[in-house]
Amino acid sequence: MDLGQLLESSGAVLRGHFLLASGRHSEVYFEKFRVIEQPHVLSALSAEIASHFADAGVEAVAGPTTGGIIIAFEVARQMGLPAVYIESEDGVRTLRRSKTLPAGLRVLIVDDVLTTGKSLVESQAAIERAGGVVVGYGVLIDRSEPGLALSAPLFGAYRVEAVSYAADALPEHLKDVPLVKPGTSAKLPPAGA
Repeated sequence: MDLGQLLESSGAVLRGHFLLASGRHSEVYFEKFRVIEQPHVLSALSAEIASHFADAGVEAVAGPTTGGIIIAFEVARQMGLPAVYIESEDGVRTLRRSKTLPAGLRVLIVDDVLTTGKSLVESQAAIERAGGVVVGYGVLIDRSEPGLALSAPLFGAYRVEAVSYAADALPEHLKDVPLVKPGTSAKLPPAGA
């Protein structure tokens, strides 16, 4: 199965000028909701993650809100494991709703699109505060730049070269394309910020 074609045909790949959740700018945006609203697309990408970590001794699969919890459910379902959901409380990722982990529980963290790794690092901190041990990271789409340092093995179901730029380092051709802030917090910064 060609996962790139599956993503394209699902409408998940958008092109233009986008402000990413990381604060970086890109010409390519992956709309996770086009993936997670189509069970056959999500299942195909999740199967890649589940297969990759099948022999890693994973005991639970965790994902952060919003899209990560749906992915955690699907990967956990395919692996026959429990899912753990990481939410935000007062701006900090944490386990809520009286959720506890057995000490030393081996956890795979999954998420939708990887750019800077911030969400994965924050999720790892939540798992470790709860007593778990992160044994790997699985993402649907890995668009990170080379050299990203994480403390456990990373696997992307689909790896794509999608350059992102700091706001003060935009290429000339992108400066004239209207900026769009898609996603959960679709709010553009004030002009000149």
